[in-house]
Amino acid sequence: MAATGDEETPLLHDSQVQQKHNDVYNRFTKRQKRTITALICLAGLSPLFISQSFVPSIPQIAKDLGTTGAVVNLAVSLSIVSNAVGSLLWSSYSSYYGRKPIYLLSLSIQCLGSLGVASAASVPLLLAWRVVQAFGSSSGISVGMGVIGDIYKSEERGAASGIFFAAILLGPAIAPLIGGITAHYYSWRAMQYGLALFALTSLLLTTFLQPETSQPDARGVDKARAKGEKDRFVILNPFKSLGLLRSPNIALPTLEGAFALIADMLLIVPIAFTVGQKYEITNEALIGALCIPLGVGNCIGAPLAGMISDRILVAARKRRGGVWVPEDRLYATLVGAGVFVPCSVLFVGLILQFVHGTLGLVLICVCFFFNGLGVDFVLSPLAAYNVDILHDRSAEVMAASMSARSALISGAVVLILPTIDKFGVLATNAIAAGLSWIGFGFILATIKYGDRMRAWVDLGFTTLDNN
Repeated sequence: MAATGDEETPLLHDSQVQQKHNDVYNRFTKRQKRTITALICLAGLSPLFISQSFVPSIPQIAKDLGTTGAVVNLAVSLSIVSNAVGSLLWSSYSSYYGRKPIYLLSLSIQCLGSLGVASAASVPLLLAWRVVQAFGSSSGISVGMGVIGDIYKSEERGAASGIFFAAILLGPAIAPLIGGITAHYYSWRAMQYGLALFALTSLLLTTFLQPETSQPDARGVDKARAKGEKDRFVILNPFKSLGLLRSPNIALPTLEGAFALIADMLLIVPIAFTVGQKYEITNEALIGALCIPLGVGNCIGAPLAGMISDRILVAARKRRGGVWVPEDRLYATLVGAGVFVPCSVLFVGLILQFVHGTLGLVLICVCFFFNGLGVDFVLSPLAAYNVDILHDRSAEVMAASMSARSALISGAVVLILPTIDKFGVLATNAIAAGLSWIGFGFILATIKYGDRMRAWVDLGFTTLDNN
């Protein structure tokens, strides 16, 4: 259990086992770590890319299958649910059996699901195969963060998670453009065959290039063998990970991450009805291209935020004479949570309301860039913080956080268009900005009272022996 008392009481301090920790993280060379990181980035790119590339194709799919867009849109909702449940399941089993077996199985299912979607001849088949596809891809983020916790020290995790989240959030930024172009010039089925090929390529690369990264004797199966138990299939409760959310150290940052992503979705989801209608843009590919500035912000923001959070952590520990306080990393989120995310979404509402012509469109793109930058300044350090404080359950805590965020985001997405219709774009964006500022307050509270909050709910937080 974490030490109680002053909020600067360390979870980690220098001791005779430091060399043992160094040996654990030096199992792989820098080149091997870069290869592993690249492979988990490929897997991490899939979930949001699959989801967002499907959206521009909905009208064409509805026409092809003789149904309505509203019915086809059920596939989006079902995939969100499947992704949330899948991430909990994969993370639980990756902690027991290891990361690589889970990647191999989940990528195989993703490939099969993509082929099924591509060949679907009816709406029920389409919906069923979309669930399979999303389930297969859902290991990408939670297990990926588990791998980062396996191979990178705490002072390196921010930069690594930043690169990882740059890949993850590149998906929703470029997917609408790629999905729109493919559907417009080829067909929606071609996009799905492409996703199947992508999953197969990732599967083959993982098979031959990625080693098992779980730390020595950390897997559940290793602990069972140490007790003399025979290898067998175990049934795990994937929803057990949700119990981690009872800790305010997990729950409050999770809420802020959800609020930041809701602001992001508020810009992307209704873009055809807000920016498209305001500036008379009807071409699907051009509407998708409007998300490019957001993607550029993601690509710059994620690694930058991760690197900054590492430096803050190291500098603060040095300033305290070796005392490590994990909440120091959260200082890197403040500019994103307090300025970039809320201000960008609020300014978009103001621009849509009052600025016309080319100038308005240019300003919208600038705001999209800063939104992408801000979201990554929030998510990347938060992910590294989760791994820092619950290292042995890194994949599970990421899955629990993602599932809770998905539930909040899916509910918010359903309300976006009705809220815009009832209250207008500016009022809706102001609500999202307000939520972001509330989340900013949650981060400040976690920074100030983090050590005390860990003492309230004992989850077996990281100590020197298990970091």
